[in-house]
Amino acid sequence: VMWEPMGDGKKIISLADNNILLWDLQESSAKAVLSSSAALEGKGQLKFTSGRWSPHHNCTQIATANDTTVRGWDTRSMRQIYCIENAHGQLVRDLDFNPNKQYYLASCGDDCKVKFWDTRNVTEPVKTLEEHSHWVWNVRYNHSHDQLILTGSSDSRVILSNMVSISSEPFGHMVDDDELSDQEEQHQEEKIKEPLQDSVIATYEEHEDSVYAVEWSSADPWLFASLSYDGRLVINRVPRALKYHILL
Repeated sequence: VMWEPMGDGKKIISLADNNILLWDLQESSAKAVLSSSAALEGKGQLKFTSGRWSPHHNCTQIATANDTTVRGWDTRSMRQIYCIENAHGQLVRDLDFNPNKQYYLASCGDDCKVKFWDTRNVTEPVKTLEEHSHWVWNVRYNHSHDQLILTGSSDSRVILSNMVSISSEPFGHMVDDDELSDQEEQHQEEKIKEPLQDSVIATYEEHEDSVYAVEWSSADPWLFASLSYDGRLVINRVPRALKYHILL
């Protein structure tokens, strides 16, 4: 079940086997009204594994995963608007939209990979991360700083990556020239010439079993939690040095 990410929160999408259902929560009634639906067509037992409602385009798009395919849907017509066949070599486990760049979508799956897509051109992923050694269950963009990507996997690890090149600030923050002294200006020019590099910031190994969920705090952009099969809940912070590097 996915609540509408923006707006008045009166709409809900539910994925049930091979159906997408759009519900309208009307104030006057005590129950949700089914306003539209779509079915996944094809052979065999088709089933959605996950979905994500885009916060962009006036909340008219959702992405769904079934088997190895990622599809985009327009909630106004309930028609398919893009399809990434064989997005992963095995089952797609999770999806997440970049909160600041409207066409960017991340996916992860049982092929141990995390892939980043531009939904306007889905022939190739924009970037691929291959840091995990088992199924990747979750991928999450940081709500405030979209270069920070969190992933959790059955290899019992949580990985925090810095995907600067495909973020909304590929060259860092733009600084007003009036605020800089000559020395700082020269240093700033040197920094602007070279884009920041994508890298793995930290690998967290506090879990002893498969990490099934990772999530950023909705109140503190530097705080995140992870949960593993053995019931262990771990809360971590983004390393202070990186935090200041992003902010300053």
